Amino acid sequence: MSASKQKIIFVTGTDTDVGKTLFTALLLHHLRQKGCHALAMKPFCSGSRADVNLLQSLQSGELSDAEMNPFYFAEPIAPLVAAKKQRKTIRLKEVVARIKKIQAKSEVLLIEGSGGLLVPLGKDFDVADLIQVIDCQVVVIARNRLGTINHTMLTVNALQAMGKPPIATALMSAAKPDLTSRTNAQVLATLLRPINVLEIPFLGKQPLRTTSVKENALKIHKTLATIARSSGFLC
Repeated sequence: MSASKQKIIFVTGTDTDVGKTLFTALLLHHLRQKGCHALAMKPFCSGSRADVNLLQSLQSGELSDAEMNPFYFAEPIAPLVAAKKQRKTIRLKEVVARIKKIQAKSEVLLIEGSGGLLVPLGKDFDVADLIQVIDCQVVVIARNRLGTINHTMLTVNALQAMGKPPIATALMSAAKPDLTSRTNAQVLATLLRPINVLEIPFLGKQPLRTTSVKENALKIHKTLATIARSSGFLC
């Protein structure tokens, strides 16, 4: 497949634990169901590998864990800190090489980032640096609650300054929404126009099960299709 037809969608967040894995899983399943040969990577993972296992369950074992998650650390701490404790040096070009190998195997490669843009990943580089050097489109994931306008604007402004304006922002809803969740999407849509600002509803208490992802992807297929169209890759 020619490189011009291969796309990378990088899923970053305003913070850790905002719903990046759930969103990546939903979009991965949606694309594959629509006939796109989509694959997902989580290059860096610390602590539990449950997120890796979920994404692997949705791509039919096409990749080994080492391919899909080449930089794994058992301790739930920042990758750079974990690597230093193990006296390992991770360089940006090594990460890019791992990504390109998987990109060559897919039509659409989804990359789930670690935390937010400024999380240090290796020697002299962070998440923002990785986004900067790969040919990718970016989706920003944020919590739909008080404070998200500030956090989302900071992240989007940083990406725009890098020349990487996101193609969409997805607000992940909570089981018990606060008052601001009713207006966050509307406010951000006005502030960020023409970037798509989309809401992902609360998807149950155990949304990270494979069966739940498949069921929920169907429920919100219109939202997922909007993001796919935003990337310019119609599936």
